[in-house]
Amino acid sequence: MSSGKPLSLNRRHLLGLMAAGATLPLSTRFAQAATPFTFQASWINDAEFAGYFAAIDKGYYAAEGLELTYLSGGPDVIPESSLIAGKADLTLTTPDTTIKAIVEQQAPFKIIGTQYQKNPIGIVSLASNPIRTPQDLVGKTLAVPPVNVISVEAMLKISGVDRAAVNIVPYAYDPTPLIKGEIDASLDFTTNVPFTIQQAGAEATSFLLYDFGFTIFNDTVVVTTDTLAAKRKEIVSFLRASKKGWEENLQDPAAYPPSFAETWFKGTGRSIENEIYFNTAQKPLIEAEGGIFSMSEAAIAANIEALAAVGIAATRDMFDTTVFEEI
Repeated sequence: MSSGKPLSLNRRHLLGLMAAGATLPLSTRFAQAATPFTFQASWINDAEFAGYFAAIDKGYYAAEGLELTYLSGGPDVIPESSLIAGKADLTLTTPDTTIKAIVEQQAPFKIIGTQYQKNPIGIVSLASNPIRTPQDLVGKTLAVPPVNVISVEAMLKISGVDRAAVNIVPYAYDPTPLIKGEIDASLDFTTNVPFTIQQAGAEATSFLLYDFGFTIFNDTVVVTTDTLAAKRKEIVSFLRASKKGWEENLQDPAAYPPSFAETWFKGTGRSIENEIYFNTAQKPLIEAEGGIFSMSEAAIAANIEALAAVGIAATRDMFDTTVFEEI
């Protein structure tokens, strides 16, 4: 998840390079040199980025004439900072942090697509003590990461639930207190945490904030206005290759994670079964009628309305759908 911290760069590490045109004749390769392009991921290497890994491994970026540098994310990485510092051409963010930066810091960002049509964050509880709606949170203890409290409060407000009726405590992305019954629910990725709870011998249930009014995207595709002007062709090529990678990966969500075990997923401490669960759960949140990465006018309007509920004044011109149209 992205945080709302001030923009500052903390690049983690470089994971891979892809050179284009390796199979072309020597003269052709020199005539059509690959163009460097750097992509900053928003979190550690897991199934959230499986489509990009598939695209790299299948050579889709190379086929588009891109020499792709992939930068892993993590808790110490603020994706927007890589753009501001000129360390990356494109990144993935949450629209609330990006638009907040545009409004409050005049950051020169454009949202040109979205990986998740529906944000995967939601309320996770145990099936033995289920919380299935915002109303079920009344009188309960809910653990929420500090950066997401404003989102939860918006969802409660939209759902007509008194904020004072819910005991919100800090959450550190560890489901142990929930499993032990020390809290009633937590806010986390519904695509991942239920698997962890299942492995601990319990059963989880969950619902998305999106389905109860907080209708925002996640992993929005963001570039600076300068990069969009200078590298529009390369950005379109990146999106085209990435879209192809995601389509390939999501054909069978169980197929690709095992092939990444000793490469992209190595050293994360997470099982391949976990990644398959994640990949399967995220499929309906990514796929869209307009195609992967598309942003419909209705969805953009829903984002603007939801962000207004948390005091973030998004406007339509912060979203640029013309780049996707060129894919």
